[in-house]
Amino acid sequence: MKITAIETVPYAIPYTKPLRFASGAVHTAEHVLVRVHTDEGLTGVADAPPRPFTYGETQASVIGVIEKVFGPQLVGLDVLARERVHGLLHRTVGNPAAKSAIDMALWDVVGQALGQPASRLLGGYTDRMRVSHMLGFDSPPRMADEAERMRDTYGITVFKIKVGRHPVRDDLDVCRAVREALGDAAELYVDGNRGWTPSEAAAALRELDALGITLAEELCPADDVLGRRRLVRDCPVPFVADESATTPAEVTRSLLDGAATAISIKTARTGFTQSQRVLFQCEGMGAEVVMGNQIDGQLGTVCTLAFGAAHAASSRRAGELSNYLDMSDDLLTAPLRISGGTLAVPGLPGLGVAVDEDKLGRYRQDQ
Repeated sequence: MKITAIETVPYAIPYTKPLRFASGAVHTAEHVLVRVHTDEGLTGVADAPPRPFTYGETQASVIGVIEKVFGPQLVGLDVLARERVHGLLHRTVGNPAAKSAIDMALWDVVGQALGQPASRLLGGYTDRMRVSHMLGFDSPPRMADEAERMRDTYGITVFKIKVGRHPVRDDLDVCRAVREALGDAAELYVDGNRGWTPSEAAAALRELDALGITLAEELCPADDVLGRRRLVRDCPVPFVADESATTPAEVTRSLLDGAATAISIKTARTGFTQSQRVLFQCEGMGAEVVMGNQIDGQLGTVCTLAFGAAHAASSRRAGELSNYLDMSDDLLTAPLRISGGTLAVPGLPGLGVAVDEDKLGRYRQDQ
């Protein structure tokens, strides 16, 4: 089965509530739908969420590199020639979301051709994951109220709290408010998006330890080499590298250099193929992983879920799978349903989802 075309469709769907964090804020999902067409009539689909404040990609750059570079290189290749495909993709530097969307769309095609869910082809460990919900910057009462609403409505009991503000006490007040609202039964962890200095983060961790947090993610920049190393060495919980470790090589350096003891895997930036390489490296080096969220819509969430549920190590912790709930609409014909704090993998071949063409027509930006 050969690739005949790679299609890109830019679209924009507003959020009902912007997600704010130390390195930026997202008000609208300005993503690119990527479709890989084949000569046997099967089409694979995936989502590319550009994050210019983190990786430098935009809608225009995703479309440009796929239409002008990747598409011409890949058309005519067999969909199963994954090493050949990745060899060509990685001749071009950067562009993680564009590369990842192509990779996952190809896995979608293969699953459809074999009549098997992509998650089963990736490993098939379980059919569902526990859900973690990200809480973006807001006042302590509002963030605590959101956490309670997510718990009461969807059964979610794991929360990632965005921190990294100045003064630090604002974030500490939020964490205390969320813990007080949810009680000891909830799991809380924090993500600084590199917003604090190493000394600020060290002081905050001493306060946060009393709240029973379970992970600390990117509290300070990895470029603060010595400060970060000291912070990680003294951190009482696994210290997660996210945007500082986006490739297998960066993951290895981060773990060996003492810049992290755990890794966030995001299929939106490493697809399925590279994510497996990252996961297997972490297993071999004894580092935990968490399935992260690229502020995904439902299609991106399905991809995170498919990969996370496929492996024992990536399904051990709750995955960040719920922030599509803040979008005003979505593109899938059958919306995802979180129940009892878990999300089930669609059981149909490939990714197991379909795009609503009417909605796509409503939100696409190229017409």
